[in-house]
Amino acid sequence: MSLLIAGGVVVDPAQELEEPRDLLLEDGRVAALELPGVIPREGRRVIDATGLFVCPGLIDMHVHLREPGEEYKETVATGTRAAARGGFTAVACMPNTRPVNDQAAVTRFILEQAARHGSARVWPVGALTQGSRGEALCEYGELKAAGCVALSDDGRPVMNSLVMRRALEYARTFDLPVISHAEDLELRADGVMHEGEVAHRLGLKGIPGAAEEVMVYRDIRLAWLAGARLHLAHLSTAGSVAIVREAKMAGLAVTCETAPHYFTLTDEAVAGQGPDALVRPVFDTHAKVNPPLRSRFDREAVIAGLADGTIDVIASDHAPHSVLEKEVEFAEAAFGLIGLETSVGLSLRLVHEGVLPLSRLIALMSTNPARILGLPGGTLKVGAPGDVTVIDLFRPWTVDVNLFASKSRNCPFHGWVLKGKAVLTLRGGEVVWQEE
Repeated sequence: MSLLIAGGVVVDPAQELEEPRDLLLEDGRVAALELPGVIPREGRRVIDATGLFVCPGLIDMHVHLREPGEEYKETVATGTRAAARGGFTAVACMPNTRPVNDQAAVTRFILEQAARHGSARVWPVGALTQGSRGEALCEYGELKAAGCVALSDDGRPVMNSLVMRRALEYARTFDLPVISHAEDLELRADGVMHEGEVAHRLGLKGIPGAAEEVMVYRDIRLAWLAGARLHLAHLSTAGSVAIVREAKMAGLAVTCETAPHYFTLTDEAVAGQGPDALVRPVFDTHAKVNPPLRSRFDREAVIAGLADGTIDVIASDHAPHSVLEKEVEFAEAAFGLIGLETSVGLSLRLVHEGVLPLSRLIALMSTNPARILGLPGGTLKVGAPGDVTVIDLFRPWTVDVNLFASKSRNCPFHGWVLKGKAVLTLRGGEVVWQEE
């Protein structure tokens, strides 16, 4: 099929392009990218993108699809449908399923489910250690051959430094990036939110920022020793940002991500307070995430890291849970929130506030994830996959979890009014989501 997206402003950081262009998709790929009016319209389906921004398909490199094993929370079908509605044409799914994705059979199952039911491309991340227990390494070659694009024990840190060193060295052999869940479990102990004034006031046990920062430093040092590629997941503290900034200045091969909730909310959300002016419950379990929502100082440091290039990626860390895990006492509730359907709207706040240009945001959410994971996409160059996200930068909308495609509803942004959203998502030249 030949499809022409006409009249929009194409934003493609890989080509340093941000200007009106018409985009032609044929046979699932980008066939032409020309000035308006150059590509003939006859015999083609035409989508009018006047007033909209046409971008390479967004890639969320950190999601939890819960299948196999916890399909009551999410499935590949519902998770990728949520992704498409949120503007994502591809997602990388973490291995903490049941069973853990630590062998080729599990990887193949996930990819088979994606082929049957996926609205977005699915790129599995294999486990670093067997069962993600931090002890024995997995067979990385088999995982890569089956389709894994990275390795991680996300959800659990590898506490043993020698095991982490060996994992980094072995991953280097197969040119696979290691995604680190940087957390010292001894320092975290039984904490349930950020250690600070709010936790003290609420009588909740805190998790110090140092629990993240010491492991960020350790893993950067071990990656340097091993000569391996390291990507640090969900950074949340000012100290972590500073450590990564210094490592990059030293020329080390480290990349990192943060999530929208870390540059939007603070630990005050647990106490029912926040920037939305809505009435929120105290001890709001939807604000319980790992790493936890941090202080205002940390939030500002994360924003600064996005602005100066220290942070490479915005990823949702979409972590669905049912009411069984969330509608309980705060200390007993599961960590995690869903983010695929709010990520773009929350991230566009940085554009509207003048923190980031739109091109930088698209790099954070498309070009850079593709580069780090070695994925096709992340650009609209001729010959690239026909994965496209069309954004209405100024469209106001209200977050309503009852309309989400995700099976779960653990979202702290319900009722927020946001400006800007993805209104059209195409994967391989086919429309997989279109706003009515």
